[in-house]
Amino acid sequence: MSMAGNLRKVTAFGAVGGLRKVAQLTRRRARVDLSHPARSPLGSAVVNCVAYQDGARVPGGRDLVDTVERIRKSDEGFVWLGLHEPTDREFAGIAELFDLHPLAVEDAVEAHQRPKLERYGETLFAVFKTVCYVEHKELTATSEVVDTGEIMVFVGPDFVITVRHGRHGSLGPLREELEADAQQLSKGPAAVLHAIADHVVDDYVHVTDSVQADIDQVEADVFAENGARTDAGRIYQLKRELLELKRAVVPLARPVQELSTRPIRVVDPEIQAYFRDVSDHLLRVTEQIAAFDELLNSILQAHLAQVTVAQNEDMRKITAWAAVIAVPTMVCGVYGMNFDNMPELHWRFGYPLVIGVISVACLVLYRGFRRNGWL
Repeated sequence: MSMAGNLRKVTAFGAVGGLRKVAQLTRRRARVDLSHPARSPLGSAVVNCVAYQDGARVPGGRDLVDTVERIRKSDEGFVWLGLHEPTDREFAGIAELFDLHPLAVEDAVEAHQRPKLERYGETLFAVFKTVCYVEHKELTATSEVVDTGEIMVFVGPDFVITVRHGRHGSLGPLREELEADAQQLSKGPAAVLHAIADHVVDDYVHVTDSVQADIDQVEADVFAENGARTDAGRIYQLKRELLELKRAVVPLARPVQELSTRPIRVVDPEIQAYFRDVSDHLLRVTEQIAAFDELLNSILQAHLAQVTVAQNEDMRKITAWAAVIAVPTMVCGVYGMNFDNMPELHWRFGYPLVIGVISVACLVLYRGFRRNGWL
């Protein structure tokens, strides 16, 4: 039975002691590869659990407790445990085994945390907001552009525990990349923490590039010939989604800065140089988001100005036509009064003359308004 399979028993019983009681039963079950599914096909929150020494996988022991004890006695290597949306009961045994702080455990289970870095003794607790660009054929006022999730990371001298929340952000491919680079993986748990931070920030870069395409499309539509008819809801929707992206990216600057500059026991100084590279990429994304926000504000202001200009043009046209119609209305109103003594009332050419005067006056007004751009 694999170490990941035994770990399921730890989460099921909620205590470390329960693991040894079911070790014999779990060994009879077939081995299951838990490397990539979002959740274990056996129903547990455990995605994967692997021990590493000198950058290479260690063959699985009888159970998780034995493996952790062997790693700690040899004072070499570490255990990487991956979870997906665990419950309090599933996480209780793990928290006891690795002596995790209750406040950090609560944050990891409940989720909905802002990016941060906290230290509890020799254990680091980091929170990353993951983002994913939601593909759509056409941007509308209700289109979802950015989907977010979370990755919580516990880093100790001999273990890494990742807790993932959300529908995306699988760490399976990242684990394979690290295992292919034994030299980097041999630097310990801090190397895993850097790889996760770099993976998350790279996703930020990809999402901002995709969002830029949506902004360019909206900008082109606003400044098109009929830009005033563009739905302003699309601009507001982009601003809302950009705000969601901003909440994920901006708060991460301080934790990454601390990881790259401040001395931390579980982070080797050599790894800190890699975090400085992550910080540079994060700064680029932050500046890009700020530029997007300013650009959307400008696009929105331009759109509102176009709407105002279009309304003014419509009012001028209405006013011009009202002036043209006022001439026949006035003449007909005067001659429509029931008086006997009125000039030209019984004149033979009175009617053709009035029609001619009305037509000439209306034509003069029409040409005047047309020349001034009112019609």
